Amino acid sequence: MSTAILGSLSLRPLDPLTDAELLHSWVTHPKAAYWMMQGAKLQDVEREYMRIAAHEHHDAFIGLHDGEPAFLMERYDPRYVELVGLYEPEPGDVGMHFLVAPTDTPVHGFTRAVITAVMESLFADPRTRRVVVEPDVTNTAVHALNEAVGFVPVREIQKPEKRALLSFCTRAHFLERHSLASRGVAI
Repeated sequence: MSTAILGSLSLRPLDPLTDAELLHSWVTHPKAAYWMMQGAKLQDVEREYMRIAAHEHHDAFIGLHDGEPAFLMERYDPRYVELVGLYEPEPGDVGMHFLVAPTDTPVHGFTRAVITAVMESLFADPRTRRVVVEPDVTNTAVHALNEAVGFVPVREIQKPEKRALLSFCTRAHFLERHSLASRGVAI
């Protein structure tokens, strides 16, 4: 997927049974509060990712950093999952969630590299015209990351579980931001 100064980033399909224990440690960690699974038991995580794996419009991937699990990415079709009735989807819209695994030794720039790699993987599909996200309105750290890769906030929406900031990133916006960043231009 991506090779950078921080190492190689790639994705593999998530296996709900073999990855549940790893995911449980990630999604229940205090740094993953916005994932909203803080009190989940191992079986809850396994069940949630089995549900996603069985869904025809939602899938999940384990992100690897130099071959080791380091992040989670979910891809969904917003016409059928997460945003049904909350906005008017356009052809080529793809929804996305990502979570970087908690670590005691954070690497400067790693999360930005992860979201860039995630966006590259989504836009590698020529049918993807726009990526849609709906992070919690209070998650200012992810809003800054989203903006850095080309997301434009549209409006706040009320989801059943949170007040969210609906944001879109077109292929052109992503390529423009990615091109500027790769040339060392501060964005």
